[in-house]
Amino acid sequence: MTSIPAPNLVTHPKSSDARGAVSLPVMQGVDSPPRGRTPRTIHYLRLSLTRGCSMRCTYCRPEFDFGADPPALDRGDLVFLVGHLHGRFGLRKLRLTGGEPTTRRDLPEIVDAVAGLGVKDVAMTTNGLTLTRQARTLHNAGLRRVNVSVDTLDAHRFTALTGVDGVDRVLAGIDAALAAGLAVKLNAVVVRGQNEVDLMALLRYAASMNLTLRLIELMPMGPLASAWGRRYVSEAQMRNQLERDGVRRFVPLPGQSHRSDAARLYRAELDDGGTATVGFITPMSEHFCDDCDRLRLTADGEVYPCLMDAPRGNVTDAVRRRDPGAIDAVLNDAYGQKADAHPPTGPAIMTHLGG
Repeated sequence: MTSIPAPNLVTHPKSSDARGAVSLPVMQGVDSPPRGRTPRTIHYLRLSLTRGCSMRCTYCRPEFDFGADPPALDRGDLVFLVGHLHGRFGLRKLRLTGGEPTTRRDLPEIVDAVAGLGVKDVAMTTNGLTLTRQARTLHNAGLRRVNVSVDTLDAHRFTALTGVDGVDRVLAGIDAALAAGLAVKLNAVVVRGQNEVDLMALLRYAASMNLTLRLIELMPMGPLASAWGRRYVSEAQMRNQLERDGVRRFVPLPGQSHRSDAARLYRAELDDGGTATVGFITPMSEHFCDDCDRLRLTADGEVYPCLMDAPRGNVTDAVRRRDPGAIDAVLNDAYGQKADAHPPTGPAIMTHLGG
């Protein structure tokens, strides 16, 4: 295992840009990234802002999860951490997750601050319920992309899946996000017995909106872990369902890498002459662990080198002390424990980890 080299700090005077954000010291002289059993670099951070969520999706949030404690990392902590990862490792992609990140009241300020650090791609995954009132503010703060979770367009099944009668609000939120200038993708976790019959309706909606639909295999974690074998729908089964319901053929799109998108993308040619872009995220039928460069951090500072694994360290204390070397030590140890493939089952709760 290659250790993280000690940073060569080149400190520049603090300055403010047009956003009023304060720049952090630039870290140079990095000659190797943190490494576990396979080489990788921290270019992509999935940062959970809160455990709180306004939905209770059947595959995500267990019945015993009644709420969220205050996150361990405050806004200043988060900005310091992102600034360190950007300056130290060249972090170029930041995805804000939850729980539901829009339940955090200081979300616009967080977006503004991290965008002001120079991170190239600031994105968010959301259930979309509040985008009608938040989309423009978040875009103005520096958010550029949103992935909206919408597992079905059927109102009854949406309520059964999420615990909220809110599909119309989500669709209105997608409209608002597009009007605000945000790029939008649609995410749907496919669960047998709940929404596998809705895939074609979702694809036709995506085609009508010129949006990419990403269909995600259920993972054996969270509330449905014990029932996973009965509820899992593979990519092959999804494609067969879509071909029965109106897709004439799938044409692979070229130039793809899991480092740029977890989904394997296709142009779906529909029976009505239309086309849609559909992606399949296949953590179970065809995992992509060897091409994964994602680092996951929870709102409590826990480090997850793998979505399905246990946490492998906590950066809260190091971040609060503003200690870059201690942060690097935690990350180095965490990546040293990263396996070549994810475990068969996962202990994490998705609302705690953010996906």
